[in-house]
Order: sequence, then structure tokens, then C-alpha cells
Amino acid sequence: MKAYLDELVIKYNTPEFIENDPVQFPRRYSEKKDIEIVSFLIATIAWGKRSMILNSANKLLNAMGKSPYDFVMSEGWKNMEPDKCVHRTFFNRDLVYYCNGLRDIYEEYQSLEDIFALDGNHDAWQGIQNFRDRIQAANDGESSVHISNPCCENPKKGSACKRLHLALRWLVRNDGIVDIGIWNKIKPSDLMIPLDVHVGRISRELGLVDRKSNDRTTVESITSKLRELDPQDPIKYDFALFGYGVSQ
Repeated sequence: MKAYLDELVIKYNTPEFIENDPVQFPRRYSEKKDIEIVSFLIATIAWGKRSMILNSANKLLNAMGKSPYDFVMSEGWKNMEPDKCVHRTFFNRDLVYYCNGLRDIYEEYQSLEDIFALDGNHDAWQGIQNFRDRIQAANDGESSVHISNPCCENPKKGSACKRLHLALRWLVRNDGIVDIGIWNKIKPSDLMIPLDVHVGRISRELGLVDRKSNDRTTVESITSKLRELDPQDPIKYDFALFGYGVSQ
């Protein structure tokens, strides 16, 4: 299996992959804070038909102007029409919620990475919890369905946090080809697989997992298997699982 998946990584982890993938959007920027903000916002709306995702992402970034960081810190989002749709069930009011939390973080920290690596933390789940808690606190304790909860009442049945893990993949992995890798406090070996229904289905076909639920435990099970193939960079196999699905 390792040899086959390694071949698929080489086949799909190419510059051509970028053209039709949401990773193209954070790659448009050179400033670290712009890249961070765009990574999380675009990953947040990365579900559904790919052409719709790309179209919605373009409209969102056009509305934010040349610097998404300046847009966040100048509170350009405060005058946005709340009920205007950004992408599917993500509306301007959700963007306002997100931006309010991001502004709060940047008022104290130089990078969003500092929240994910708070107190020397290297655990992706705890980093997501830190991020979610801080944004929620900035919004008077109100939660958002668009920033997944990795714990819930039972941590093992928490959300797979697919879109947040996707943003982390972009920001942490530096393959010199697709992923950007501007963070260095979190290692590629700390990452978890971004699990959607397709990755879940393919992982079951390959025997990487036999659980039916696409939850936190399934993410951990699949990632554990991928770490056996490459302990230092297990999430490079996200490209392979994608490729396997395309080849079917």
C-alpha cells in the first residue's frame, strides 16, 4: 500500500493541483497575516461543488480588498449586510463573527500560530480548541457552527474539524509545491487528516479504518495508520487519498 500511495502523492502533489484547489487563494499573498486569515476563511467555505467554492472565494477576497489583515483590523466588516450569502450557509454575519474573533487574537498575538501553539502546545486538537474558544469569547460567548468543536461532551466523538485541519495543512506543511508552510511551531508530524465523506469512504476501501462515523476518533485512526507510512509527514497522503478517489 505504501508504494502505491507514495506514487499517488507524486502524481497529484504537483503545481497543476493548485489551479482547481482552494489552496490557490492563500498562495496569492506574501504577508504572513494575510496568508493566515485567508487560509482559515477559505478553508471554512471549502465544501460543496468545487467550482462554487472557487467562485465564492474570489468574491469574498474581492470584498476584503488588497489586505485581508487590514480589512480585519480596520473593522471593514462591520458595515456588511448580515444576511448576504457568501457561500451556501455561510453569510456575512458569519464572516463578521469570524473577523471579530480574528481581530481580538491579533490585538494580543503576532500570529494565529501563537494561539494554536499556546504554552508550547503541539496537539492539533488542543490548538483548534484554543482557536475556537478565543473567537467565541470575542463574540460574547456565542459559538458558530462554522468553527467546529473538537470536543463536544465526549472528545472521542467530537467533530472531525475537516476544514480547520485543511487550513493547518496549508500553513504547516512546506512541500515546496502545493502547501505553503509558513508556520514552524507546529510540525507536519502533528497534523491530522482533513476528513470529509470522500476521504472517509476511500480510507475504508483501503482498509485504513473500519469505523462508519466521520468523527474525531476516525480522524485519529486514519492518521495513525498514515503515520506508520510516514511518521514525519503523514498528511502528505491527503493527496494520495484524493488521487485514489479520482482514479476510481
